[in-house]
Amino acid sequence: QVQLVESGGGLVQAGGSLRLSCVASGSIRSINAMGWYRQAPGKQRELVARIDSDGMRNYAVSVKGRFTISRDNAKNTVYLQMNSLKPEDTAVYYCNAQAWTTLYNYWGQGTQVTVSS
Repeated sequence: QVQLVESGGGLVQAGGSLRLSCVASGSIRSINAMGWYRQAPGKQRELVARIDSDGMRNYAVSVKGRFTISRDNAKNTVYLQMNSLKPEDTAVYYCNAQAWTTLYNYWGQGTQVTVSS
């Protein structure tokens, strides 16, 4: 089992920045990729950014150039630096970890990000 705890959400004005953190605990060695997803009211959960164990990253088109995902394996932590935030970035952001062999997805409890115009 893997437990994920997010922090760093909040309220920010458009154009501002936030950094989300997600600390993983438990069966850390079973984790391959980690990432961030978000879900806005009335919408499906969508991938924001993902980083695998080799450091390869991919981003949603809507956040490319504004968000940066990074991973500190020594701290079992993944970060999401969000710059130039827009009102449409408002959502609950969920940390995700995917297991190597089973591809099972673990989820954090979510952290609210609200961007005011």
